[in-house]
Amino acid sequence: MIRTFKILSALLSYPTLEIQEAAGDFLGVLKSEALLKDPEIKALTPLIGEISTRDIYDLQERYVLLFDRTRSLSLHLFEHVHGESRDRGQAMVDLGALYSKHGLDISTEELPDYLPLFLEFLSVLSRQEALDYLTQPAHVLATLAERLERRRSSYQAVFNALTALTGVKEVPEELAAEPEDDPNDLAALDAAWEAEQVTFGPGAALADQKGCPQAREMLNRMAEAPMKGKGA
Repeated sequence: MIRTFKILSALLSYPTLEIQEAAGDFLGVLKSEALLKDPEIKALTPLIGEISTRDIYDLQERYVLLFDRTRSLSLHLFEHVHGESRDRGQAMVDLGALYSKHGLDISTEELPDYLPLFLEFLSVLSRQEALDYLTQPAHVLATLAERLERRRSSYQAVFNALTALTGVKEVPEELAAEPEDDPNDLAALDAAWEAEQVTFGPGAALADQKGCPQAREMLNRMAEAPMKGKGA
């Protein structure tokens, strides 16, 4: 098991008392496993310190404003590869099947493309397989890192660590052009989500067998990645 990915998953998850209590051990584990280099680990220190010591309700409020009410910072990977949500059903089904194939039992209400869940998946793979899979959404990770940097958010350190592992820091033109939304504009937020009704599961797969082309392309690369890693 790659504990670094479990820690990064925890840092990007909704803050809970359990995560807060465990956060004191994070830096020691990151240093001992040494998947990340010292600069990336050092950059994570402020966020880990905040999660360890700040009021849990303040942490939760900040998290919701950043990742739940700011669509341009969504932690759902396929949200950033465009296409209407209802067309991504088959890609979600396939990603869930990929997790099951590797022995990860999804016992959460989150969608398969939720980044903390994806990182949890990487934690059960071999190091080379995990790094191969991580490169597939690298452009999304780089985009989120840049957006969080503009907000001077300590969460940026997690995405900088992930992009350091992928070696990809360039933000694609189509993602760079995506407008930033205001988490305090609730009317605009509701309108945006209402415009794209999310339907996943077998029914969604029947509705559109092709799914979102860009999401499917990412998923296909994910499926091929372990074979490339093993052959290296």
